[in-house]
Amino acid sequence: MPKKLWIPYLMLLGMTLGVGLCAGVFAAPVIFHADDLLGGGVLTHYQEGIIMTKIFLKSNWLVNATCIAILVVEGYHFLRFYRDQITFYSAFVTVWTGFMFTFYYTPQIVEFQKQGESILENELFQKAHMMSEWDFKIFVVALALLLGRYLYRKIV
Repeated sequence: MPKKLWIPYLMLLGMTLGVGLCAGVFAAPVIFHADDLLGGGVLTHYQEGIIMTKIFLKSNWLVNATCIAILVVEGYHFLRFYRDQITFYSAFVTVWTGFMFTFYYTPQIVEFQKQGESILENELFQKAHMMSEWDFKIFVVALALLLGRYLYRKIV
C-alpha cells in the first residue's frame, strides 16, 4: 500500500484505539463513580448510563469509519496475496465486534433507555449491557493487536 495512504490508516487505527481506551478506561469509571467525586444523590445510575451512551454514540462514527477502512485495506491485502494470519484474524474480530457494537448493541441499549429508569432492573437489559461491554473490550483488544502487528511488521 502506498506510504501516503499507509500512515493515515495507521493513525486512524491508533486514534480509534485511543478513543476506545478513553471511553472504557477513563470515562466510564469516572462517570459511574460520580457519587464518590461529587457526593451522593447528584446523578442516578440511570442518568450516568445516559451520559455514557452519549459518549459511545459520538464515538460510533469513528468505530464505523475504522471498520470500513480495515475492510478496504484487508481486501486490498487479500487481492495482493499478502497473507498474515494474525493480521487477518485480528482485523476480522475488530470489524465484527465494531459493527456489532455500533449497529446492534448501541441501538438496543438506546431503545432500552427510552423505557425509563425501571429498565435497570430488567434482566434482558442487564445481559445486553454486559454483552456490549464484553464486545467493546474484545474490539479494543483486537484493534490493539491489529495495530501492534502492523507496527511490528514495519519495525522488524
